[in-house]
Amino acid sequence: MTRNSKEPAPSAPLSPATFHVLLALAGEDLHGYAILKDVEQRTSGSVTLSTGTLYGILKRLLADGLIIESRARPSAPGDDERRRYYRLTPSGREIASAEAERLNQLVTEARARRLLGKLRPA
Repeated sequence: MTRNSKEPAPSAPLSPATFHVLLALAGEDLHGYAILKDVEQRTSGSVTLSTGTLYGILKRLLADGLIIESRARPSAPGDDERRRYYRLTPSGREIASAEAERLNQLVTEARARRLLGKLRPA
């Protein structure tokens, strides 16, 4: 796939909000409200995205080819036909993975400089 000039290179840092959206979609296809709830739940409420922020990010990710609108729909009886579900593309997964690795390297460096405690086993 030829990269759009607007698409970040895998080594370019993503905004925290954009990374949270990609992280939410790394698990499964989700609609907008479910993405908002996933981010809020995963961060214990420390990150809450406004709908305007979310839909701006989704629009940009769609234009950059990092996500697509999913054709598959859940068979849940409460599903609303108006909901749009989103899915990571292979390029989107690559970008999200590169960002996760970049953040992991920062955490490793912070531990080496004693800004964070040692990693404890789960």
